[in-house]
Amino acid sequence: KVGAIGNDSNSAMKGKHAFWLLFIAYDMTLLQNAIKGAGTTEKVLVEILASRKPQQVKDIIAAYKKEYNADLEKDVTGDTSGHFQRLLVILLQANRQTGIQAETIESDAQALFKAGEEKFGTDEQAFVTILGNRSAEHLRKVFDAHMKMSGYEMEESINRETSGHLKDLLFAVVKCARSVPAYFAETLYHAMKGAGTDDDTLIRVMVTRSEVDMLDIRSEFRKLFACSLHSVIKGDTGGDYRKALLALCGGDDA
Repeated sequence: KVGAIGNDSNSAMKGKHAFWLLFIAYDMTLLQNAIKGAGTTEKVLVEILASRKPQQVKDIIAAYKKEYNADLEKDVTGDTSGHFQRLLVILLQANRQTGIQAETIESDAQALFKAGEEKFGTDEQAFVTILGNRSAEHLRKVFDAHMKMSGYEMEESINRETSGHLKDLLFAVVKCARSVPAYFAETLYHAMKGAGTDDDTLIRVMVTRSEVDMLDIRSEFRKLFACSLHSVIKGDTGGDYRKALLALCGGDDA
């Protein structure tokens, strides 16, 4: 029986490792398609690099190098510019601080306040440096301190002080620092709301999160939008496409 348990454990570990490799390979392919196609699909760069953990980013870079014999950071910098590019590079370097640096919470909040609300114009580099390099746990403390200092949530300040692709990326970093499942719940909602469906985003998120945190995403979706992810997918898609997406969703939370 002990041997059987051991074999089951080894099989489970192999299964997880196989899924991990597929997950990394899919991310790698998505990024390559985003920067090598006609124009750059910035939303793919934003979504993946803002939400993946540092080790995942390192594994994606290694897989990219092996598959395409190319440097992902160089390919990204060759296709982007400005502060948007700088923040992408910081995220690609995957060297975020770990844990909470209690002694710098107030100074980070103050720096963000001075760079945005207190300044005529905006010091985008301060946003890029702090949001790109601090841990999620630390950033949540900084957001609270910034709110007390400025009277604005971090998302409000970003909306007021930045624009374009940089704003999209900063938003994603902040939302993922607060809750990755909530970020993806919002992403899925916006992919399906209104006239038409953003099928690329819908498929990408459902596939990449199905074995990662789909239950949490479903829970956040229900809280945020007072309806289930399952019901929205069912009402917005059809045929085998609907069946496949509902299978990835895994259940209804009505």
